[in-house]
Amino acid sequence: MAKILVTGSHGTLGKALVRELRNRGHEVWGCDLQHQADQQYVRADVASFRQVERIFEQDFDYVYHLAAEFGRVNGEEYYDTLWQTNVIGTRNILELQLRNEFKLIFASSSEVYGDKHADILTEDIMLQGAVIQQNDYATTKWVNEIQCMNFEKRFDSPIVRLRFFNAYGPGELYHNYRSVVCLFCYRALHDIPYTVYEGYHRVFMYIDDFIPTLANVVDNFTPGQVCNIGGEEYRSVEDLSSLILDYIGQDASLVTYLPQDQHNVQNKRPDISLAKKVFGHNPTVPLSEGVPTTIEWMRKVYADTVKR
Repeated sequence: MAKILVTGSHGTLGKALVRELRNRGHEVWGCDLQHQADQQYVRADVASFRQVERIFEQDFDYVYHLAAEFGRVNGEEYYDTLWQTNVIGTRNILELQLRNEFKLIFASSSEVYGDKHADILTEDIMLQGAVIQQNDYATTKWVNEIQCMNFEKRFDSPIVRLRFFNAYGPGELYHNYRSVVCLFCYRALHDIPYTVYEGYHRVFMYIDDFIPTLANVVDNFTPGQVCNIGGEEYRSVEDLSSLILDYIGQDASLVTYLPQDQHNVQNKRPDISLAKKVFGHNPTVPLSEGVPTTIEWMRKVYADTVKR
């Protein structure tokens, strides 16, 4: 079994990943910004080298670097924190990798594909020609990948880069910068108006389909690999909204429909064949099952405020 550090260990994905890795028998440590009672946890801001450095007074076999400021709107409204956490934070982890010689698994994003309007997004598209990212969050994640590639080239650092596509499900607590599924579900349950951009399509990946794949990376680690991890169900954002409203019994009066979001990619559909082959990725939960499960989880968590 391996000794593993997960940065961002108390985020939506981090919590689930830590639990999965521990269930598999690994010794798993975490770091995040909150105070926690867990004895295998260190409070640290990855953007502060001195804070994160003390975690590595012990040795790790693998580090999952999930810690990041997440989201397009968050990245515009808090751009200084976004750049410090995502870019300086990742550089700090890369510097510590040189010193401590662990294998790094870096959490990137589908947002790196920017304005690329391909029918299917393959991992090698990014190196075939210029791609313009359309918001600061997307830009930082591509900068992170360039940082990783530079360290691979200069120092032969062992790194795997994973591009996540729209993970959702129970465990994601609401705030204004969360995933589209979380935003729509919470707002529909609370009669809060929201906006749907017409003609936008995504794949959606239920968290229980995603976390086992993410945990499998330590068993199938190949330095230099970059891999899309997403679902197979390709649906419009308008379909997602309608599914949520129908399940709750809410009409569409909450929704404002607009034709275009100037700072977001219209369609994103990944090629996930590599993830299936190398990491055993097997997305099986459709929106018609995952969304109701997510809504029922929210009803319990927000029982005091839910209106629907």
